[in-house]
Amino acid sequence: MKTPIPLLLIGATLFACSQPTTKEKTQNLGSKPALVDNRYNVAFLIMDGVYNTELTAPFDIFQHTIFREGIKAMNVFTVANTNDVITSFEGMRIIPDYNYLTDQLPKIDILVVPSAEHHLDTDLEDTKMLDFVRKVDKEAMYMTSHCDGAFVLAKAGVLDGHESTTFPSDIGKMRKMFPKLTIHENVLFVHDGKYITSAGGAKSFEASLYLTEVMYGKEVAKKLAGGLVIDWDLKTVPHLVVE
Repeated sequence: MKTPIPLLLIGATLFACSQPTTKEKTQNLGSKPALVDNRYNVAFLIMDGVYNTELTAPFDIFQHTIFREGIKAMNVFTVANTNDVITSFEGMRIIPDYNYLTDQLPKIDILVVPSAEHHLDTDLEDTKMLDFVRKVDKEAMYMTSHCDGAFVLAKAGVLDGHESTTFPSDIGKMRKMFPKLTIHENVLFVHDGKYITSAGGAKSFEASLYLTEVMYGKEVAKKLAGGLVIDWDLKTVPHLVVE
């Protein structure tokens, strides 16, 4: 009688077959993650109190671009102001890939700002973090936020003259704190120029899929969504694109 192959082994084999080939050139910055050449570099700004979903949802979407053929995929990595372990709001422990205060960072094409516990108060007093956001904004293709991450972009001044949104129950607070900004409600995300701000939570998936549709087209976005068992149809998603 033949011994059945464990499902776990089958899954591991299939996954291994999907990995980038060893022929792809990589950039190694010391002991930092190897970055594959000719990919977009996507940095996730993390700090103590970062919320899991608004970090992992876009991370999952963007990381899965490496399994789609014929596109310029994405390198994904985290950046923080420390080399120490970051503890998320829910207790996940994360080792940052880069310390933006001391490390040589690769050029960042897309910055993702997930929400964190103190994005409405003490984090907005972190001048070095705000300076980092402003620096990245000068060259980045896209600047994105989820939930109260929009407060960081607004405090850094990069949303001046642009429309945005944030976590539904914090829209009033953001309007009060930044009275010159136009902040929308009843939408899951707003796209204005190179800025994409979302309501956050599980809807961070939708905002991230939207960016992949903008960059790669509808079919790639649908395949990325299918790989994560997400129904994706932009026409059904309440959103605003500012022309």
